[in-house]
This record gives sequence, C-alpha cells and structure tokens, in this order.
Amino acid sequence: MSLVSIPEASKWATEYLDKEVSPANISYLVQYGRVKKLGENGSTLVDLGDLKKYYESYNGKREISWKNNLGSDLNWTLSFDNLREKDTTKHVHRLHPYKGKYIPQLVGYFIDTHTDDFKREIYFKTGDIILDPFMGSGTTIIQSLEMGIHSVGIDVSEFNTMIASCKASHYDDEYLQKAVRKMLASLDTFESDNKIREFEEELLAELAKFNNAYFFGSDFKYSLNQGSVNESRFATEKEREFLPIYQKLLKKYSIKLKQDKSDSFLDVWFMDNVRREIDHVFQTIRKEKDVKTRKILALILSRTIRSCRATTHSDLATLKEPQLTTYYCYKHKKICKPLFSIKTMLNRYAFDTLNRIKEFDRLRKPVYYSTITGDSRAVNIFEKVEKQNPEFSKILKEQKIAGIFCSPPYVGQIDYHEQHAYAYDLLGFKRKDDLEIGPLYRGQGMEARRSYAQGIADVLNNCKKYLKDDPDIFLVANDKYNLYPEIAERAGMKIVNQFKRPVLNRTERDRNPYSEIIFHFKVK
Repeated sequence: MSLVSIPEASKWATEYLDKEVSPANISYLVQYGRVKKLGENGSTLVDLGDLKKYYESYNGKREISWKNNLGSDLNWTLSFDNLREKDTTKHVHRLHPYKGKYIPQLVGYFIDTHTDDFKREIYFKTGDIILDPFMGSGTTIIQSLEMGIHSVGIDVSEFNTMIASCKASHYDDEYLQKAVRKMLASLDTFESDNKIREFEEELLAELAKFNNAYFFGSDFKYSLNQGSVNESRFATEKEREFLPIYQKLLKKYSIKLKQDKSDSFLDVWFMDNVRREIDHVFQTIRKEKDVKTRKILALILSRTIRSCRATTHSDLATLKEPQLTTYYCYKHKKICKPLFSIKTMLNRYAFDTLNRIKEFDRLRKPVYYSTITGDSRAVNIFEKVEKQNPEFSKILKEQKIAGIFCSPPYVGQIDYHEQHAYAYDLLGFKRKDDLEIGPLYRGQGMEARRSYAQGIADVLNNCKKYLKDDPDIFLVANDKYNLYPEIAERAGMKIVNQFKRPVLNRTERDRNPYSEIIFHFKVK
C-alpha cells in the first residue's frame, strides 16, 4: 500500500493521466467513495493503488472521456454510476412503470443538506414545503416524505395523480394484506370455458423440448457472438418450424385468441382469456369499500396488465402490433409465447407491492403531502390543498412554498396519456391529452417549441403566487433547443446556476457522451 496526501495524489494523477488533475478532483473522488479515505488525526491519505484501480476501471475511463468531450464542469456525482438498479428503484418508487421519470437520488442530491464542489449551499431544510408542478409518478413527493419535507405535486393526468397518491398513502398493513389475498383468491376461483392451464402446461413442455434442441443456452449465444449463425435467418426458420405445433395445441384445447371487439386498447392488445380475467379481477376490486385500498389494488392490476399485453418481450415499452403466436425472442434468444393468463404476474406484483409499502413505511417521516389533478398553468394550489387537508393548508399559507424541484416534459418525446392507455381504458378516467405540454404527437418543430416554452413559462408564473420570497427553483431539462433562457425571461426569472449531469443509461442507440441540465432559477 502506497499512501500519499491529496496534493501528492494530484501530482501523481496528473503525470499518470497526462492531464491536469487538481487536488479538488482527488478530494471529489474521496468524498464520493470512488477511492477510499485513509489517514489519522484529520489527515486525509489515499492509496495510489486504489486511485490507479479507479482510473483503470470502466467508470473511471468513462468519466475522463466524457469530461474531455463535455467539459470539466460535468458533475459526475449526478451520474449515480455507483448505484444498482435496486437502489434507483427502491421501495414504492417501483410500484408502477412510468416513462420519463428521474431517479430518487437526483431529487435527494438537491433537497438534502449536504454541500460539495458543485452544490455549495443548502436549498431546503426539514419542515419546508417543496412543489412539483409536473408530478408524473411522484418521485419528488416520495423523496420529500422520506427526507422530512412537506410537498405538493400537480399533474394534468388523473392516472399519474393516482400513481403518486398510492405511493404516498399510508396503509393499514393487516387490512391491505387481507384485501390483496381476497383479490388473488377471486382469480383462483375464476372459471372460464376453456382449458388455459392444461393448454399452457403442454405448450411450455413443447417449447422447452424445442428450445433445448435448437437454442441451448450459452452454446447458441456463443455461436451468435462468433458470427457463425445468422440470427435473423435461423430465427425465422425456427419460428415457422414451431408454429404448426402451436396451432395444433390451440385447436386441441379450443383456445380463442382474439376478442370479439377491437374498439379500445383493452380489446386489441390482450388475449381473449386475459381480458376476461382482467374484467373479473377488476369487478372484485370495485367492491372494496376503503378508497385507498381500492386504488392500490387497481394500481397492482394496472401494473399487471401492462406486463400482460399481447406483444413480444423486446417490444413491451414500444408496442408495434399484437403478438398472438409463438415467436423468436431477440431478448431471450429462444422461442417464446404470448401470455394467456394474468395469474402469475398478478401474484408477483401483489406481494412485491406489499413488501415495498412496508419498506417505505419504515422510512417515511411525519410530514404532509398533497397530490393534485389539474393544469399547473391555472390551478389554485391553496384551494386544492385546503379541500384535501385543512391542517396542511394552514402550514402552506403561513410558510408558503420554499421552492420547486421537477422535470418538465421534454419537447416532442412522450405522449404521457398514451403510455398508460390500458389504464385509462380499465379505470374509465377522462384523458386530457390536449392539455399536455410538449407531447410527442405535436412534434419538435418551431411551433411546437414556441408553444412548449410558453407553456412552461405559464406554469412557473402561476406557481410564483404560492412561493415564499427568494425561492429556489430546479428544473431538470434536456434543452437541446436552448429554450430555457427564454422560459426564464417569460417567467420573470433568471438562471443563476446550471448543473450538468451525465446521462449514462439511455434507451437510444446513440451511445455518445450526453448530458442534461438541472437549471437553477431565481425570481427576479
């Protein structure tokens, strides 16, 4: 072990990397656990072997490369590259899928009480009130509850508000467990006029035999990696080969695939038996008398049916066309089948939900929250909160809101109502697509950008009425069209700081270094 001081480590790293590495850079690595802090009596030392190991690691090389491309002001801490998926989807944050949400640690970074080389002041303290006018699935609300900060969230989508409300609600554990078991038991006793279970058992046995013969584990994948097998051609050939087996079993068990109607999302994207199971379970849920319990059961069912849509595993997030036959799965590298029952998924998500609610219940602090369905450009926050919670309303009117942390929609990237079309069909909520700011269907042209900038500015101008003096406003944005300076001006605000964050886990094929900005606004 070769122990050196921070200045000595800086000098060594500068020579090793052949570029300037300041003592602050080394301190940054120590502060965030990239290298281990050693030494006694207040003297910080690092092990050069540990430092070298970091610079040779994948993330170490990537950090250097990205900073060379995007600038030394890139805040690598905000990449959260050291976290596992289970950390970024902790407790209730994973109760329901949602496109376009940020990870809870990003919220925590800005609303907790730490400082570093980039975040040099504390913006929020325990007992403050924080606002998210683009609440989505409620990440800011949940993190605020975990960190002892009151919160208000607003979203134009009624289903989004339901997701956030279900995550934030406090439940009677014993009562909820009984309700969940009753819901699951209702599906166990559901009788259909076909033999789905026997059909699936025989189909799975045939698939196992076929896949073991032609797509056997690592051997097949190794052949693909070596280029000795043309995957597309081989997959098409084997799909056709298995199809008669599948069709024979459908006929043997008289399995009906399509529903009689095709008028709605639920009609088109679900097998006939799956749809009947959905309707049966939903009728059971509707009989639940406790409103909070009824909503969380409906959310479990919504999460379930999202995973049971008639599509391939690789197309689950971006539906292409209904998949009603067996198919070669490019994700699992074998022949897979569509789902004919929701039973397995419903059980899995039900108990997962119970466990996540329990975990969050141990962490949450006794602070207030409010989730509001409304247009943030016009909603009266004081009135809405007073109707929901008079006690919180008193605190809100006395203190006012300390600031905003949110991620506004990006221009022309997501249709927020359409991503949950199945839930709107199931729950009967009224869609308000026309009130979305910057939806995908409006594109990214000049008119769409102009409308977007005005929409975000209108939200900020409305929210200003409820903010205390000198609030801190943080907006997470992919501002490739440089709209946020204009938005700040239209909202009577100014940009006082920008935190550049590397985005590591992108879904696009483009893997070039890419960042987004967390804009820090102040009212003029």
